[in-house]
Amino acid sequence: MSISQAMMSGVSGLMANSKAVSRISYNIANSDTTGYKRSFANMLTSGASVPSGMIEASGVQVSVAHENTKDGTVLATGNSTNLAISGGGFFAVTRNANDGTTEPAHYMTRAGDFEPDADGYLRNAAGYYLAGFPFDENGSLGVIDRNQFSGLETVKISGTSVTGNPTTLMTLQGNLPSQESGLATPGDPYVTSIEYFTALGAAERIEFEWQPSSNNNEWTLSISDTAGNSYGTLDATFNDSGALAGSPLGYANATSTATAPAAFAFDAATGIATLTIDNGTAPQVIEVELGAPNTFDGLTQFAGDYVPLVGNANGTQSGSLARAEITEDGTVWGIFDNGMRRELYSIPLATVPNPNGLLTADNNIFALSQSSGSFTLATAGQGMAGEITGGAIESSNVDIAEELTELIQKQRAFSSNAKIITTADEMLDETVRLKR
Repeated sequence: MSISQAMMSGVSGLMANSKAVSRISYNIANSDTTGYKRSFANMLTSGASVPSGMIEASGVQVSVAHENTKDGTVLATGNSTNLAISGGGFFAVTRNANDGTTEPAHYMTRAGDFEPDADGYLRNAAGYYLAGFPFDENGSLGVIDRNQFSGLETVKISGTSVTGNPTTLMTLQGNLPSQESGLATPGDPYVTSIEYFTALGAAERIEFEWQPSSNNNEWTLSISDTAGNSYGTLDATFNDSGALAGSPLGYANATSTATAPAAFAFDAATGIATLTIDNGTAPQVIEVELGAPNTFDGLTQFAGDYVPLVGNANGTQSGSLARAEITEDGTVWGIFDNGMRRELYSIPLATVPNPNGLLTADNNIFALSQSSGSFTLATAGQGMAGEITGGAIESSNVDIAEELTELIQKQRAFSSNAKIITTADEMLDETVRLKR
């Protein structure tokens, strides 16, 4: 190697180490950036061809590499929409909430500091919107092609509502005090009510009034609504001896007092009352289970204190989204103010064969490259995809102590290469003096 070649090698060393220092400074600057992945400079020898066909070393060059597969520390934030990934995979994001489903519109990131914007769309601090597969009203994702972004939508957690389901069935359980029946002057009736839901999702109530009779073990039931509209009455008699003591003996004198199109009917064999409620173009029909004769699956009559009757009704009230919860598999559950829970989105994790081959860009995002390979939108926790932790973020995977140690090494290497140049300069100076 000639003196000039030695000088050029020193120059290449200065350039390579300065680039390495720039990567170190970039890492240190982003040591607190959410989801940031460390990059570093690999030193590679460079050379030139010589007439003999061999390659003669002539310096050093730099290849930038990334540590995209190394996790950062998961930090709890308490914000349910903040997300952290433990393991492989990236969130699929878009620049705008209304971006299409084409490939170029989507990017990948590990920055999961998502919070709702003014319209309820989840967006991270860099301004990128989280994408997910939407569930339909039946809780199904349908057919999904997980090798393309088609079908993804921006995750939205506000402005969502659920329609109510009308009540079709009520059950009534509890104990009537046997000592209150058979009195010459019966006492006041016992009244309980059960909430039910209309086809429009409104909450209404049906009242059940139990009047003790002057006959032993006999009660008269009157059914009405809170507006005073009467539906019907019936007499219930209870067993007072044997193994079936306390259970209904039978029902009699069922009478409808409803005004059409409202109606009341009763099946004495099953203990089921059928109420037809005039609250729409098509009246609502509700079955009320009191308990079949000679069974203990409904009402009872035993001595002792009155146990308030407990009624249950199916159906749900209409509701608005109150908050969202996100599970480890990326399912976004909507919690509604009527108590309902419903699956809203499935957040996939984009995985590639070589995560370190992804292209990096500003705002902590990644894009596909030939080195990374093609992507798959995997379900979190399956295959190469890691798990999602709600209420947390992933910190940078930069180790400050490691970066500062490398900074010292690169500084020494830079100084050594500078020494090569000054030494080669002195040698050239001595060579020039040989002519004098």
